[in-house]
Amino acid sequence: MSTTTGVFTPKPGAAPLSRMIRAQALFETKMLLRNGEQLLLTVVIPTLLLVLFSAVDIVDTGKGRAVDFLAPGILALAVMSTAFTGQAIATGFERRYGVLKRLGASPLPRWALMTAKTCSVLVTEVLQIVLLTVVAFALGWSPHGNPVWVVLLLILGTAAFSGLGLLMAGTLKAEATLAAANLVFLLLLVGGGVIVPLEKFPGALQSALQLLPISALSDGLRDVLQHGAGLPWADLGILAAWAVLGLGAAAKLFRWE
Repeated sequence: MSTTTGVFTPKPGAAPLSRMIRAQALFETKMLLRNGEQLLLTVVIPTLLLVLFSAVDIVDTGKGRAVDFLAPGILALAVMSTAFTGQAIATGFERRYGVLKRLGASPLPRWALMTAKTCSVLVTEVLQIVLLTVVAFALGWSPHGNPVWVVLLLILGTAAFSGLGLLMAGTLKAEATLAAANLVFLLLLVGGGVIVPLEKFPGALQSALQLLPISALSDGLRDVLQHGAGLPWADLGILAAWAVLGLGAAAKLFRWE
């Protein structure tokens, strides 16, 4: 009786890089959406803030409907909560428990792992933006401006916050990252022009706050979506500078163990 050989011959070796990145990005996204604490931070809190401050006259947002001022700022907050706060905390604890060290020894290159994490952040942000946009429309939001400028602002904002989040997660201990990331989130929520207009702050402090990435992102989105302005070059420049500094520092200083 004859036998055929080679039909089930194993073919050892790593999967194609693109497939590994897609698989890791899908895994990262599932882990993020299954984490109740991160889901609260990235989805529930921004939505509640949008509904609460649009429905109740707590803060003077100037002329026009409150939702027209708040919606762009809440979109910026959603980007910060995912790309900075959520990613910093999750990556910090992955580093503490040795997950990053093990993944770094796998066939997936370290830069590809960071790419997969960035893809996961982008997918989560798309879900956030869709939800917040639907809620804002239900509250009577009427946006203006070129959507291309909005996408460009969101991408640069994601790059800036992602770099800062990875820098924090790769240099501080996990517990310190948890405390610092949440503290920064709260401080920038109050002083980043998200809910309270920057015009309400003293002149000198206002000038400093305008240089923050959350202020640049919220102001840029507001200029486009509320006032129908063109490309906000100044805000884009601030976001680009933060992105270069954050990602550059993270690449140089990030510790995998």
